[in-house]
Amino acid sequence: MAQLKLPLLYVSALFYVAVGVYHFVNPDFFLAIMPPYLPLHLELVYLSGFFEIVLGLLLVYSKTRVLAAWGLILLLIAVFPANIHLAMSAEAQAALKTTEAVAIGRLPFQLLFIGLAYWFTRD
Repeated sequence: MAQLKLPLLYVSALFYVAVGVYHFVNPDFFLAIMPPYLPLHLELVYLSGFFEIVLGLLLVYSKTRVLAAWGLILLLIAVFPANIHLAMSAEAQAALKTTEAVAIGRLPFQLLFIGLAYWFTRD
């Protein structure tokens, strides 16, 4: 497993940066899954995208890796309501052209991503 850690770290960092950039390129994608009870939808989309980019970049450097990984854990927890909303909302599913089964199937991946980020906090 130790041999996979560094490649997974770089793939994760690239993934977070790419998804973060996508928040700015196509905010409507993320707006479609924002729970209605949250305020400032567009601002939250941009804010989460900003943090994905910054934390993804900080993940690459050993001096900032632990801080970045803990930040990603918090970010993944913070955006989880949007994933729940997608799983529960036919309107959000239609906007993303997905099904309820796929939306529900995505939910456990948040735990996987949190676990992976936690792994990056360990040497």
